[in-house]
Amino acid sequence: MTAFTRTPRRTRLRRASATVGIVAVGALLLTACGDDMDGMDHGSGKSSPSASGDSGSSGTGSSDTGSGDFNDADVAFAQMMIPHHEQALDMAELADGRASDTELKGIAEQIEKAQDPEIKAMKEWLRSWDKPTAVESMPGMDHGSGGDGMMSDADMRQLKGMKGSEFDKMFAEMMIQHHNGAITMAEDERKNGKNDAAVKMADDIVKGQTAEVEQLGDILDRL
Repeated sequence: MTAFTRTPRRTRLRRASATVGIVAVGALLLTACGDDMDGMDHGSGKSSPSASGDSGSSGTGSSDTGSGDFNDADVAFAQMMIPHHEQALDMAELADGRASDTELKGIAEQIEKAQDPEIKAMKEWLRSWDKPTAVESMPGMDHGSGGDGMMSDADMRQLKGMKGSEFDKMFAEMMIQHHNGAITMAEDERKNGKNDAAVKMADDIVKGQTAEVEQLGDILDRL
């Protein structure tokens, strides 16, 4: 099994030709009114991304399409974080019926609520960018080696076989390592990414998962 280490831690104004007569004046008035309404629609549409950007990690990306400029760092971030999040969900689901610590169960629920919507958002971004949502082999994704925080198949089998306090300890150790890998990837996206939605999600991941690492460390200290 992987050795675990603990580390701290987005009118054209239509001009009508002047004509003489009541009918022309009426047409101009209707045109101006229509143009004003179009302007109002534009304003409300532009405000939506910033409004959704204020949401917490659990809501990240579910309403933000990731539209706008993007670069290779954004693509790599989404492609690498999707399987990373998916494994975190697999781990969190194992807590149901195996975990005994109430606080740890709460963290597992938090992980599911935060990361499932983020997976959906990242897949949508990649589709909108015309990039594959699944990559067979990604540079840097050496699963189970510890560098990216991913667990090996053997690690997952071992966790699945645990129950009670033994499960709690192993889950906390594994999730600390897993979160630290995600934090490293998210910090890279914050530095090098271009897409506002992707950078916002990365920021949420760093903040949310750093807090969970600290919480998991406290749980280990008292188990």
